[in-house]
Amino acid sequence: MSATTLSSPRLQASPILRKPTLVCPRVSLCRFQNVGDARTGAHGLTSTAHRGTPICTRQPVICHAAAVPSSESEGGQSELVSTLILGGMFAAWYAANIAFNLYNKQVLKVFAYPITVTQVQFLVGSAITLLSWATGLLKAPKITAATVRSVLPLAVVHTLGNLLTNMSLGAVAVSFTHTIKAMEPFFSVVLSAIFLGDTPSPAVMMTLLPIVGGVAIASMTEASFNWFGFLSAMGSNLTFQSRNVLSKKLMLKKGGEGGLDNISLFCCITLASAVLLLPFNLVLEGWKMTPAGLAEMGVSNPAEVFGWVAASGLCFHAYQQVSYAILQKVSPVTHSIGNCVKRVVVIASSVLFFQNPVSMQNALGTAIALAGVFAYGSVKRAAGKKKTA
Repeated sequence: MSATTLSSPRLQASPILRKPTLVCPRVSLCRFQNVGDARTGAHGLTSTAHRGTPICTRQPVICHAAAVPSSESEGGQSELVSTLILGGMFAAWYAANIAFNLYNKQVLKVFAYPITVTQVQFLVGSAITLLSWATGLLKAPKITAATVRSVLPLAVVHTLGNLLTNMSLGAVAVSFTHTIKAMEPFFSVVLSAIFLGDTPSPAVMMTLLPIVGGVAIASMTEASFNWFGFLSAMGSNLTFQSRNVLSKKLMLKKGGEGGLDNISLFCCITLASAVLLLPFNLVLEGWKMTPAGLAEMGVSNPAEVFGWVAASGLCFHAYQQVSYAILQKVSPVTHSIGNCVKRVVVIASSVLFFQNPVSMQNALGTAIALAGVFAYGSVKRAAGKKKTA
């Protein structure tokens, strides 16, 4: 019998294994099997071998070096960071507003020229705006004729609103001015109904009762009450809410012709307000914000007053710009509720700082008015959720 030479088994690789393939190192065993049919692997790839031909049945597991989706923990951390940033913005908004009111009141106590004080605040804000655009800290917007047409009406009411606020702060206590300004929702509802045709719901109307009633109760026993300060604060409510209504009717959408985002719109309004108020300032009050002018008023330390004016202007621009930045991140109703909380903090801070006498009835009226404002924001928020549902 002739000897038969047995050759060692030869591995015939399927087409998929002819090229080097990155496989998972955990797969280390290979078994051999005689097959005559086509087999489809786990990845949908088909390999064919003739009967009697040993092939490798190990399935190649390709380890893709693709980006892995974020895990739940990473998503939670990202959400936490966003929440902390938003919380920091609210804290900065409150702190800058408190500082503005305290510095502003101290200036108006010794320098009873509210138009000049308001003008200085607009000039400081304009300088910050131009510097931010020049350095690239903020992107300078493209200003067109459409932009000017939209900005001018807003700048007029913005100028009047801030001027009337300063006139009220100079005449009455800071806490009382902000108690009166809690009536902003009342003016918002009335003006929206007149100019936008918005019909308030019964729930919204009910929230206006404690607002109006609370302000009336607080006014009866306010130690610093006078009609000039009261009507100035009421006038600021009217003009600021007119600004909001005009914004809805006139504001250009970002990306449209002459469109502006919130921060760019605020910067343009600030520049326009500084230009609009200047001639009235020079005609009605002149420019007495000088060392000689302060000395004539009996100010013993003009440098200190200049420092207060500069600080109030800086805080004035800062708190409004942060407010607009927050408005880009949250809904208008959430912003309104945050504004209500801010008013509470400002009132409490001013009472503690200036040691203003507050009667029980005055405190009760203020609390009722602010509770009404909070209820108004909550009702509007619930109504917004129903619309989106």
